[in-house]
Formats: sequence, C-alpha cells, structure tokens
Amino acid sequence: MRLATIDVGTNTTLLLVAETSGEGIHVLAERAEITRLGRGIGADGGLGRSGIERTLAVLAEYAAIAAAHGAAIHAIGTEALRRAPNAQDFLAPAARILGAAVEVIDGEREAALTFLAATRSFPHVATGTVVVIDIGGGSTEIIVARAGCIDFRRSLPLGSVRLTERHIRSDPASPAEVAAVTDEIARQLDAVPFPAAPLTLIGTAGTVTSLAAMSLGLTSYDPQIVHGYHLMLAALDEQIARLQTSTQPEREAMAGLDPKRADVILAGAHILRHIATAAHASEILVSDRGIRWGLLYEKAQS
Repeated sequence: MRLATIDVGTNTTLLLVAETSGEGIHVLAERAEITRLGRGIGADGGLGRSGIERTLAVLAEYAAIAAAHGAAIHAIGTEALRRAPNAQDFLAPAARILGAAVEVIDGEREAALTFLAATRSFPHVATGTVVVIDIGGGSTEIIVARAGCIDFRRSLPLGSVRLTERHIRSDPASPAEVAAVTDEIARQLDAVPFPAAPLTLIGTAGTVTSLAAMSLGLTSYDPQIVHGYHLMLAALDEQIARLQTSTQPEREAMAGLDPKRADVILAGAHILRHIATAAHASEILVSDRGIRWGLLYEKAQS
C-alpha cells in the first residue's frame, strides 16, 4: 500500500510518501517547505493571502509527487487552520488540488499522532517514563506517558511564530522582549504535570531538528544524522546565546538553520529550553519524524 501524508502546519508544510507492507515502511519521498501559512497568528489569527498562495503552490507540487508514486493522499491541518476565521479560503482550494480534504485536527489528536510517531521511532524508550514534545509555529504539543500509557496530553498556545509575532520587534531581540517570551512560556507550562521521576524527553518538529542541526554544524540537513541525536542542554544553551546576540542576516548564515526559519528560531529555542528545565531533563532525544509519520502509522494500520 502506498500512502502520502501531508502536514499543513502554521510554519511548515511537510510531505511523506511511503510504501507500507508486512516487511515495514519504505520511504519513497519526503519534502518540507516553510510556507508560513499562519503568518499573523500572533495577531488576529487570520490567514494572509500570500501564505495561502505559497502553501497551495506547495500542495500542488506534493499532489504531483504523490500521483507519480500512485499514493493515496491523507492531509491534516493544525493550529493555524484551527484558529483562522477564514480557514475555508485555504481549505476549499486545497481539497481541489489534492483530491482529498485537509482534515483540521484538534490539539488532542495532534498530540496523539505526535506520540505515536515518537514511540514507534524509539520503541526502546517507550516502555519507560517519556515526555514527547512537538514545537510548532502556532502551538506546542506535550505528552506525558509511563510504560506506554498516556497520562497527560495537551496542546498549548505556544509556538515559534506566535511568540515571535507577539513579543519580538527588535533585531537582535531586546532583553525585555526575550523576557516577555520566556514569561509567557513559563505561565503556560505551569499547567503541565511533568514527572518527578527520571524520564526521556523526545523533541520533534522543525525547531528541535534545526537546533540539533545547528549543534552538529551541518551545512546540509541530513535526517539520518539528526534523527536519534542527543541534544545536550549545554549545547542548546550555546545556540540560544548565539541567537540572542545575532541579527537576522547573521542567523540566516548559520550552519544547520534554514534561512526561512531564522526570524522565529529564538522563540522556539526558548520553548524547548523551558520544557527541558521543567521536565528535569539533561538532554533531548531528537526525532525527525513528526505527525506526518504518526498519520502514516495510523493509516497503515486501518
């Protein structure tokens, strides 16, 4: 069976095409494009015309790739489409392009797909105490599980795009702007019951994989190197220090960082650091396999 799963996020639109069988999963194609559909999510939540057009153009490319592989398309949309009062301006043409509707999922389902992808990727840690996080452009999903059973899952209104648009106006960000970002993160995380016991913290999505690639100094992103990398807190702190004192052009030139993510990576990095601190984790196990993988696993089993 050939499947194409598409994740239409606030910041990034991702594609996974794979053949599934009793022998496992064979990846046929993967793509990730920063389309910034949710630009403005920190303001009125409406989708801008440029973001809609960029994302639709990428979906047309993805539909062609899926068709070339004879793969059935399954697409989901997350925070930007949950919030946007004009979501239909995107969803209607997207369905025509893909030949299938984009399912706008709630935060609970997004968290469940994130957890499925993480635990299937790292089964050796899934039987212990695990915190799985997905830091997106508009929201952050947090799942707490023990022995494979979910105790807590929540989608918080914390995202790299959302916090940047709400609080950061200077370049580099001023100390007061950084403080506003971190204060909001701390308030939101107060509601999360992080375990006191030793745990594995698994991080997924573009903020986490970018920080891993930056720590590794990758001049070309390689998912085989990033997936499974252990990002230590000291290395994360080094990247945050660099980001806080750099300008936009300097960030765009940093190895491992997609220039299109350079304006929002600092806010995302602070989300990751605060979660690691709250979870008493000394490192982050990095996953390159986000909710598009969770959706693939789900559809392959149905």
